[in-house]
Amino acid sequence: MKTRILMVCLGNICRSPLAEGILKSKVDEEKIFVDSAGTSNYHVDDCPDPRSVDIARQNNLDIRSQRGRQFSAEDFDNFDRIYVMDMSNYQDVLSLARNEQDKEKVSLILNEVFPGENVEVPDPYHGGANGFKKVYDMLDEACTIIAEKHQ
Repeated sequence: MKTRILMVCLGNICRSPLAEGILKSKVDEEKIFVDSAGTSNYHVDDCPDPRSVDIARQNNLDIRSQRGRQFSAEDFDNFDRIYVMDMSNYQDVLSLARNEQDKEKVSLILNEVFPGENVEVPDPYHGGANGFKKVYDMLDEACTIIAEKHQ
């Protein structure tokens, strides 16, 4: 049975599409399914932000086919692990949790790199291209650890 991993940010156009694309590039898709979602409905069915697409392309990843979707309580049933980008996403996801089992699936993605420190992935949306590079590097490091754990 496939391990199912969900990446979550606010709008599902910047950070979580990058995390999805990065992790997909590091795992066997026969064994691990990766998806992404946003806690808001701002960008449902939208393509990833062009700056995310660009930094992904610079790293030989193509995330253009992804489309934004909103996180729902059903995602707790459909995924084994739910990685969120920041504390706001964490609280939003936990607010939909129905029980302790749901809550145990959720963690900040950078806790893979900095265990227990609750380091956040900054939202690069209102910044320049350099913010996207920094976010890519952070997510790449975390996804390498996640991939090693789930191979």
